[in-house]
Formats: sequence, structure tokens, C-alpha cells
Amino acid sequence: MRSGLLGRFMRRGRTEREPTLVIVGLGNPGPKYAGTRHNAGFMCVDVLAGRAGIALNDKRRAAFLGEGRLGGRRIVLVKPRTFMNVSGEAVRYAMDRYRVRAESVLIVLDDLDLPLGRVRMRASGGSGGHNGLNSINAALGTQDYARLRIGIGRPQGETVGYVLGAFSPEEAPDAEAAIARAADAAEAWLAHGVNYAMDNFN
Repeated sequence: MRSGLLGRFMRRGRTEREPTLVIVGLGNPGPKYAGTRHNAGFMCVDVLAGRAGIALNDKRRAAFLGEGRLGGRRIVLVKPRTFMNVSGEAVRYAMDRYRVRAESVLIVLDDLDLPLGRVRMRASGGSGGHNGLNSINAALGTQDYARLRIGIGRPQGETVGYVLGAFSPEEAPDAEAAIARAADAAEAWLAHGVNYAMDNFN
């Protein structure tokens, strides 16, 4: 009897999978939008992919995916192929595919209300009017997932052309530094959790 129970326990141990953490960078797909302020999340995921040696070459209907390891953790990097306003479709797809819950997901996005060069990690919260987060909240039915905002600053005039425009040569150094810092914060989230990342990067 004991050997039978032990055998079942050992079989369960062999089939248990290491938890997966998912990092989703928000942006708009296609060369038209490459390098724009609204694609800061994409840029951060590209930095993480470079650090980890992960190729985002798994092309699915909703997203580009890349699997690998970073900070000692098994991760999936995601760049939605949907447009920003329907980002929730890609996030829901990745969560279902890898069978993860919202607490195992980090969303990286641009933020008009943060000064250029600042980053801010939060464990949960509202959308702040960001259409990508609005879509994710609706698709997931919760706001309880980590998000990492990259400041792009708010213009004096209208915002649509601003967010869909590229960083100016004067802004570029601060933008690059912020994206690298955001990647550092994402690695801290992977290794130590959201509270550690908030304490050390906000």
C-alpha cells in the first residue's frame, strides 16, 4: 500500500511543471508604428528578449511569443499582434495558452501622465484612461495584475499624434534610459516579486 502511494506521489512530482511568468509589452504592430511613444512596451520587451536570448518568432493570430529563461525563471515574452485598443485579446490568449493566472502576468506600457524617463510599477489598479489597459481589464474581468508604466510625458496640445509619433532626438536618450530601467524593473519582478520591484524602481 505504501509503495503504491509513494509511486503516485513520485509520478506527480515528475509531471509538475515549473510556474511560468508572462511579460506583455503593449504597442501597435507593424513598421508604421515601430519606435513610436505608444510602443514603449514593445521596446521594453525587445530589451528583455535581447538580454535573455529569446526570439519572439512564435507567430500566433493574436501575438508574437517567445519562451525562455531570465532571472532564473521560466518566462514568456509577448508582443500583441492586435492593435492597442484590443490588447486584451492577446493577453487572454497568452494566459489561456500557458495556463497562468493574472498574478503571473506583468503588463508593460507607455504613460502620458509620467514624466519622460520615469517608470512606475503597480500591483493592480485602474486603467488611468489607457485604452490598452481598458481592453485588458475587460478581457480578464479583473484589474489585479501587475503593470509597469514607462513615462512618455504629456504634450501641450492633442495627444493622439503625440503618442503615435517617434521620440525626438532630444528625448531619445531619456527614453532609452527609461526603457532600460523598465527592463531592470521587470527582471526584479521576475526574481523578487512586485513589492520588491515597487520599492526599488518607483
